[in-house]
Amino acid sequence: MKKDFFLTRYALIIKKLEKIPSTYEEIEDYLLHSFEFQDAGVNTYSKRTFQRDLKAIQNLFNLEIVNNRSNDFKYTIISRPIMEVDEYNQRLLESYQIINTLNSYPDFEEFVFLESRKHRGINSFYELLHAIRNRKVIEFKYHNYLKNTHTQRKVHPLILKESKDRWYLVGIDKKDEQMKCFGLDRISNLSMFNATFKKYEMDFKTYFKYAFGIICFQNQTPYKVILECSNKQKEYIKSFPLHDSQIITEEAEETCKFEMMLYPTYDFMQEILSYGKEVKVLEPQILIDQIKEQLIASCKNYNLL
Repeated sequence: MKKDFFLTRYALIIKKLEKIPSTYEEIEDYLLHSFEFQDAGVNTYSKRTFQRDLKAIQNLFNLEIVNNRSNDFKYTIISRPIMEVDEYNQRLLESYQIINTLNSYPDFEEFVFLESRKHRGINSFYELLHAIRNRKVIEFKYHNYLKNTHTQRKVHPLILKESKDRWYLVGIDKKDEQMKCFGLDRISNLSMFNATFKKYEMDFKTYFKYAFGIICFQNQTPYKVILECSNKQKEYIKSFPLHDSQIITEEAEETCKFEMMLYPTYDFMQEILSYGKEVKVLEPQILIDQIKEQLIASCKNYNLL
């Protein structure tokens, strides 16, 4: 069996067992009749390989799978990691699936069109993660896009955070002892000191609880935001929530109302504006006023006012 095919097998086994507990024979039949196996030209799957795959799945994705003797010897996922780790594992598995699939098709460029992306600073990801885990003081040059200047920063790195397909370093800037976010694509000349710093007792899950993206205002009270969207747009917002706190409060024939708790930052306002006339802010008034200002300014750009 192809050595680079193991991640596809893992993904298919997890997919099968998430749907229904299954015997080895049922799993074998499911795999051999899958498009993935057929396209790869794989027509055998031994029980020995299956046992090795189960161990690898449990170690890699922290899923506990057992063979239930009282249920016709069916294999069952009996425990999963906490939600955050589970989400990470799922995304990791999806990434591996995509990479493995593309590697299996040398002519994939004829059928799969990837979005063109610029440098995102991922080349320093491992070094930053190492510094965070070992509490190493780091120094780097940081590019300010607005001022087009580069400044030298010495930072205590704390976490890496993703937002809108960009990665950010969150850490304590030693210049003013303030917590700040630094875009990885703007970091250069990264160096690491032997010196270590004390552990910061930070609950970042709570810290970012009301954030949209990476901007937090810990000294401010979050707002209850109520949005009304058209029927045309509601399914998109349902399937890809704007915020973790998002709930549906009212669903009518023509409109749908969503409620969430967050800091209505500039980034959030821009996100709402991207929906155009399909989404209307009902609360809070401060966000309504900000959006009105932006819309008036936009109309003036086109001599509409």
